[in-house]
Amino acid sequence: MLFARIVKAISLNNIFNRYATTAFTVVVVLLLIVGCSKDKPDTIAAIADRSTLPRLHASEITTVISDSGITRYRISSPQWNVYDKANQPYWEFPDGIHFEKFDLNLKVDANIHAQYARFNENEQVWELKGKVKSTNLQGELFETEQLFWNQREERFYSDSLIKITQKSHIITGIGFESNQSMTRYLIRKPQGIFPVEENAKDDNSPTE
Repeated sequence: MLFARIVKAISLNNIFNRYATTAFTVVVVLLLIVGCSKDKPDTIAAIADRSTLPRLHASEITTVISDSGITRYRISSPQWNVYDKANQPYWEFPDGIHFEKFDLNLKVDANIHAQYARFNENEQVWELKGKVKSTNLQGELFETEQLFWNQREERFYSDSLIKITQKSHIITGIGFESNQSMTRYLIRKPQGIFPVEENAKDDNSPTE
């Protein structure tokens, strides 16, 4: 009888140990699953949130943009990011941009330089900011802190201070509209017209 009790006790102990080991293993696996499940949504969300990640990132670029098979613009920039999954897809040039606009004969009829640029793909509108400078075929220099370019409507416009340096005069004002070549333009609120000689020592960058 004593031997039978000992055997039975050993058997029960083995069964208990086996179940305890199994239970421990299950708990460990469940903890790992819970731990992974906590990390997984953040990881998936980070990967899935393509709206904040550029599809294209390029450095030191120079490229031409064509429309209907005709070369229209040449762009140079230290950095170009394309956010195609944003609610409003856009291009960004955080370190500045330089444009050359071509006429139908591939002659440069205007150029633009800015410290920052953003292009809204849906609206076809450029926003240029930071010491924006543009020169037309007549050699007139346009300077402002913010300039919008609507490619669809083929016009430039701004609500900021604008300074136009011509051969003999400098024109300043608030608000500006122009055609794409900047050969026909309107200043909404003119501030003054000054001979170039009197302003030769002035800072070329307008301030608001």
